[in-house]
Amino acid sequence: MTACHAQCIRRPLLTRSFIQHHKCQRISHKRAARLCPKAKLDPSEATESLETSTEQNGLMAPEPQSEAEKTALQSFLYPDASELSNSEMPIWDHLDELRERLLIAALAAGGAILTCFCFSKDLVVFLEAPVAEQGVRFLQLSPGEFFFTTFKVAGYAGLLLATPTVLYEVVAWVFPGLTQSEQKQLAPIVFGSSILFYLGLVFAYQILTPAALQFFVQYADGAVESLWSIDQYFEFVLVLLLSTGLSFQVPVIQVLLGNTGIVSSQQMFAQWRYVVVGATIAAAVLTPSTDPFTQTLLAVPLIGLYLGGAACVRLIESQKSAPSQTPS
Repeated sequence: MTACHAQCIRRPLLTRSFIQHHKCQRISHKRAARLCPKAKLDPSEATESLETSTEQNGLMAPEPQSEAEKTALQSFLYPDASELSNSEMPIWDHLDELRERLLIAALAAGGAILTCFCFSKDLVVFLEAPVAEQGVRFLQLSPGEFFFTTFKVAGYAGLLLATPTVLYEVVAWVFPGLTQSEQKQLAPIVFGSSILFYLGLVFAYQILTPAALQFFVQYADGAVESLWSIDQYFEFVLVLLLSTGLSFQVPVIQVLLGNTGIVSSQQMFAQWRYVVVGATIAAAVLTPSTDPFTQTLLAVPLIGLYLGGAACVRLIESQKSAPSQTPS
């Protein structure tokens, strides 16, 4: 993985002026002479006249910007050559490395899923705990329903266990193609993203899921007996856990947007009113219960995560601006 790899994967975009500039430079003497047959000029003179005419017509691209004039987004898309690795590797070697890392990730995921399937009944009892004390009983409504449910539970749990290995293989494949500054920022971002995701799972299991399920149990109390399908219950719980873990990635997205210069911390703080409305709507969608208490349990952490992410972006901006403000 090399600088060539980085340019091929995430910096393939070229501006229109950049393309026009190189098209003008790549016109050969033969083509220039063919374009100007009546002038009977020397090929080199024809090329010079063609470049002069394109400059007069405004077709030539302006001079490339200096490093000081580059925005953060331009620096991200078109980094300086000194920031990239000098080693080179053919494209087939990149594909071979990708195949090997995908194979390792698949083996890790498959092994984790098989291991979790061996303890699938213990996982089922663990996930039934939020409502087991409230008198809810689970039924198998069709032949093999519990068997396929254990497959589903083992699959989700195995993927969660294999996530660190899969993430490592992805990062190891991309890492050589990043710039030096991006390589320094990669470890904190990956570590923070993993911590936030697992915190979201713990929050959903300990607080959000019991509160949401308690609403359904209390609503049906005195009217019907709570006999739930084991498959539908686990589908509800697993989706809620996964969606909560993903929603806790908001600060990571903010830091990435702040580093690329797409959004500043000032803009993030200025949009707090829309964030409150969006977090409330997201909480209403993610939580199946209709009571405002359960929705508030998810909306408040989302708002806090957003404000915390904006504060992290402001801290990063202040650290970047500090060296430029120091006297030389």
